[in-house]
Amino acid sequence: MNLTVSPLTLTLKTTFRVAHGASDQRGNVLVRLEHGGFTGYGEAAAVPYYGDTQATLMDWLNALPALGEDPDALESILKNLPPGPAAAHAAVDMALHDLWGKRLGQPLYRLFGLSPTCLPQTSFTISINHPEAMAAAARQSRYPILKVKLGPEDPESALAAIRAVTNARLRVDANAGWTPQQALELIPRLAGYDLEFIEQPLPPGNAQAYRWLSEELRKRGVKVKLFADESVKTSTDVAHYAGAVDGVVIKLMKTGGLREALRAIHTARAHGMEIMLSCMVESTLGVTAAAHLAPLCDYLDLDGPLLIANDPFTGIIYNGATLILPDNPGLGVRFLNEHLSYRDNRTVTN
Repeated sequence: MNLTVSPLTLTLKTTFRVAHGASDQRGNVLVRLEHGGFTGYGEAAAVPYYGDTQATLMDWLNALPALGEDPDALESILKNLPPGPAAAHAAVDMALHDLWGKRLGQPLYRLFGLSPTCLPQTSFTISINHPEAMAAAARQSRYPILKVKLGPEDPESALAAIRAVTNARLRVDANAGWTPQQALELIPRLAGYDLEFIEQPLPPGNAQAYRWLSEELRKRGVKVKLFADESVKTSTDVAHYAGAVDGVVIKLMKTGGLREALRAIHTARAHGMEIMLSCMVESTLGVTAAAHLAPLCDYLDLDGPLLIANDPFTGIIYNGATLILPDNPGLGVRFLNEHLSYRDNRTVTN
């Protein structure tokens, strides 16, 4: 198999602000894996708060040893990848699954035994800004489900402004921005705005803090659900947070790809937890790969391509908040311009 790696720099339509930073561009990485006349594609999203950059992801991918000559041996290939960034692992995993589906002539969801008609609707993200701007963005989006990013500074004013202009279903994402005491003070007030759930209110790495917060909220009669995102990367993390939160957020860039995402989803189900399938700032390539698992999940937050001004791919189709999976083999993703130049930084040949 031949592996080639290239930078994929994504420009955002508007500045994207969350509790731990803001950005106008994201430096992702594109992987291409060739074998027997077929090509599989994968994407790695550089996530700053995980310590990744476009350069570090490319360095790891460029240093990979040869992957072998049997592209159907997915489990073995992925198990033997050297330690490294989860996002880079995810790019290789995606490319292998894309190649697998193309070789078999079937879309990936069909190989997983899933129906493309059983997808929840996706939310659309409203990033942090002053309340009037957030309300304007919510009104202009016309989406029936909104995920509202909130920081530690006066989050209630932003939520109140949004609720005043829309009847959409609202989800709140604090991106680990609150202390346990702040969360205990804020959440009972925010719950009054009719929220589906609150995502990652506390910093990661402390399941006991979530157990404490959940118990205190129950004592006060606050029924809003808590979901863990940054705290949960793999299936092992899911099990660790069972009983501490109501649900988990699964992202390919955290799990290291589709294989471990499937394990995390099944682990969550085994523990009676709800599941939201989400993404980082990714192109249609990465988001379409994730969407093949959407029929297994309760909620979707797969709006990455809607935030990007220069997405080079076609794949998943947005009919408002309803997602339509492509029926082409593999991931079903293609370049918008099939003649788009592809800069090969390195080729690994076995």
